[in-house]
Amino acid sequence: QVHLVESGGGLVQAGGSLRLSCVASGRIFSNYRMGWYRQAPGKQRELVATITSGGSTNYADSVKGRFTITRDNAKNTVYLQMNNLQSEDTAVYYCHSLAYGYDYWGQGTQVTVSS
Repeated sequence: QVHLVESGGGLVQAGGSLRLSCVASGRIFSNYRMGWYRQAPGKQRELVATITSGGSTNYADSVKGRFTITRDNAKNTVYLQMNNLQSEDTAVYYCHSLAYGYDYWGQGTQVTVSS
């Protein structure tokens, strides 16, 4: 079982920055593929970014060059640095873990960007 707890969401003006954090429980965090997804009102949940156990990253085209996903295995934490935020980034952001073939989700954290 993996438990994920996100933090760092909030209200920010367009052009501003936020950093999301996700702390994961579990035996060997370094083996997990971690990711961030988001869901805006009336829309489907979509991939934002992922990072493998080896540190390889993948980003949605809409966030490339603005968002950065990193992980600190010593702290069992994955981060999402979000810069130059725009109104279309407003959504609930969810932390995701793929661990030993199972999917786990956090409870979500709200990010609201005002224009």
